[in-house]
Amino acid sequence: MDFQVTGECHPIPVISIVGGMANSGKTTLLEKIIREAKGRGWRVATLKHDVHGFEMDQPGKDTWRHAQAGADIVAISSPKRIAILESVAEDQDLDEVLSRIRGVDVIFTEGYKRGNKPKIEVYRSAVHQELFSKPEELIAIVSDITFENGIPCFGLDDARGICDLIAEKYSLV
Repeated sequence: MDFQVTGECHPIPVISIVGGMANSGKTTLLEKIIREAKGRGWRVATLKHDVHGFEMDQPGKDTWRHAQAGADIVAISSPKRIAILESVAEDQDLDEVLSRIRGVDVIFTEGYKRGNKPKIEVYRSAVHQELFSKPEELIAIVSDITFENGIPCFGLDDARGICDLIAEKYSLV
């Protein structure tokens, strides 16, 4: 399974946080993992897929006005952040989007449950009937119940254990 993009000096692991449906707890888990990873000194990128489209800029602000005037790419830079918004004709392939990310130790995606990256699936017994992912796609399951399928299983709050697994699997310090 293709799981990395080439970074500036080394391959960057890409891990998808998935769930079988909306409100499964993906974002909550990802927030915990990001905090734990940052506490370890990792540089982290996230990539969220939104099939409904989104607006990142505020109506009336300069960058919004630039896009409304027809700019295909709108960038904004400050001493602490850079953002680049690009208009595209169609949904971009996951690898195409990932190829634009540099300078990080790990990339987490959310919303690419059919993508070809290794997955950590969030499973909550109150909202799920079965795992969404195929076992060979999974590096871990995060759940309120235990699975006996040979795939590492973590509790919903075990960001430390999840990051330990990621560090070991992808040689992150």
